[in-house]
Amino acid sequence: MDWYLKVLKNYVGFGGRARRKEYWMFMLVNFVLAMVIGIVDRILGWERAGGEGILTTIYALLVFLPSWAVLFRRLHDTDRSAWWLLLILIPIIGWLVILVFCCQSGTPGENRFGPDPKHLA
Repeated sequence: MDWYLKVLKNYVGFGGRARRKEYWMFMLVNFVLAMVIGIVDRILGWERAGGEGILTTIYALLVFLPSWAVLFRRLHDTDRSAWWLLLILIPIIGWLVILVFCCQSGTPGENRFGPDPKHLA
């Protein structure tokens, strides 16, 4: 939960670097919370015609910027510019490439985006 809160505290911090652990722990907690909120939406009968609930939509809007910010910082940790995210526009293959980038270990030591976050912790 600390990793999740760390990302939220750096709400729109698009600069710097994010460790793999920070990125994946944020994504895991984000996924679990979204599922729980979705269940609450169903229980309360707050689903809209498209299937998404009101609370789920509000939550998604609240974590939209932090999600992108931590993804930017994750790519920075692998010494890649966030411009690589344009690959997401290529269905399936682009998504897989970004997934592979997010799974790779970060550049050891300092890179052009800042100091190694592993050694700062």
